[in-house]
Amino acid sequence: MTGGPFLKGALRKASETKEKMQRNQQPDSFRKVRMEEQELMRQVQLGDEMAFSEIVKRYKDKIVNFLWQITGNYQVAVELSQETFMRVYFKADKYRPVAPLSSWIYTIAANLAKTEMKKTHRVPMVSLDDENYRISVSTGTEDNPEESGLSQRLRQALDALHPRYRIPVILKDLEGFSQEEIAQILKKPLGTIKARISRGRLYLKKELENGKINTNFRGEKEMGNARI
Repeated sequence: MTGGPFLKGALRKASETKEKMQRNQQPDSFRKVRMEEQELMRQVQLGDEMAFSEIVKRYKDKIVNFLWQITGNYQVAVELSQETFMRVYFKADKYRPVAPLSSWIYTIAANLAKTEMKKTHRVPMVSLDDENYRISVSTGTEDNPEESGLSQRLRQALDALHPRYRIPVILKDLEGFSQEEIAQILKKPLGTIKARISRGRLYLKKELENGKINTNFRGEKEMGNARI
């Protein structure tokens, strides 16, 4: 097929342009929610427990699912989510309304997840080539965290993926954050986040297509110990 690389690049550029336009033209409902959440946090900073309960209600299920996707352990995800909201409450004075509340909460959760992964030594090393690929698959819920078929294979592939790739991919493809927001959450350069998402997607694509998860793959060695 002629023009393949050119078409691929054009589609990628069009997608990025659309994403920028969507960010610049945020609907009134989004602005309203952001203002509401900033007011809720202001109340939490004043010790309002009802406001804190409302924040937990809005984000609990999302954070549990996010942490479950990272750790692969539902009970650990629940415990880490509880720790996340404890920090939201007790460190509320550190929140600044320059970014969405969701970014701040996910930053706390991601840091706790990375610490947990280091403690349990569940850090496989996988380094990957670049390819544009988006994962899209249904995930379990808090009431019924069961998986089958493609979902189970995706879970296994995510477990085999190094957290430096796994977390950005989950934030992008399962949680719906923009690349700029992910860079802010993980405190990494935008170019690094783009590379990690792309490489993470490629690994998941290959593993799902092969139908066999290579949990012992050491990509960094094969790539000359290059780390991004």
